[in-house]
Amino acid sequence: MVAVRAVRKSYGSLEVLRGVDLTVRAGEVAVVLGPSGSGKSTLLRSINHLEKVDSGWISVDGSLVGYRRSGDKLYELREREILRQRTKIGFVFQNFNLFPHLTVLENVVEAPVSALRRPRKAAVETAERLLARVGLADKTAAYPKQLSGGQQQRVAIARALALEPKLLLFDEPTSALDPELVGEVLDVIKALAHQGTTMIVVTHEVGFAREVADTVVFMDGGRIVEQGPPGEVLDNPRHERTRTFLSKVL
Repeated sequence: MVAVRAVRKSYGSLEVLRGVDLTVRAGEVAVVLGPSGSGKSTLLRSINHLEKVDSGWISVDGSLVGYRRSGDKLYELREREILRQRTKIGFVFQNFNLFPHLTVLENVVEAPVSALRRPRKAAVETAERLLARVGLADKTAAYPKQLSGGQQQRVAIARALALEPKLLLFDEPTSALDPELVGEVLDVIKALAHQGTTMIVVTHEVGFAREVADTVVFMDGGRIVEQGPPGEVLDNPRHERTRTFLSKVL
């Protein structure tokens, strides 16, 4: 489902991604761990082409993301084509990014109607079903400011699912939440994992990684230092940097 090959990305003289390779199969959950500044969020944003990579390439479901290949060269797609690709790659941000002037229902309906040209009636029915799925059937008429952080994040997950993406990306989905609200969001993500949704989750929640991940990826200094099943990476890490990190967070 996802292939990342030799991806590099710099901001000026700061190299944030240093030749990253990653493969995620359909139906798998990859959880990315690592210290702040290790390149986790930049990698995630590159998969959605919110960041343009300097070299290397990324494909999702067999299609290059953000580019087309002609011979040995890659050419960036037009913005309209990139936006069409993004409808297949759901993205859930740290800070929810809901439209404050729209109700919960309208936040979920907006993209299917405007981006996919779905009939409004069908989009509303789908939105109501998804909001019920994340436990918010009674909040359709509320506005984001009337919800807790955990509820807002669950709306954001429903909004991402409304586009029926092939891949879901989560960028530290619980980092902006009060500790008592973290569980309700992780429970929704766990349910998606059990239903076979392909996901890449950047998080600091090691317990969640142990429970849900098929693959745990540890990043440091813009590189993937170690990756493998949770039992290997979390319980018997091979790399000293991984051991040091886990000793501080477990």
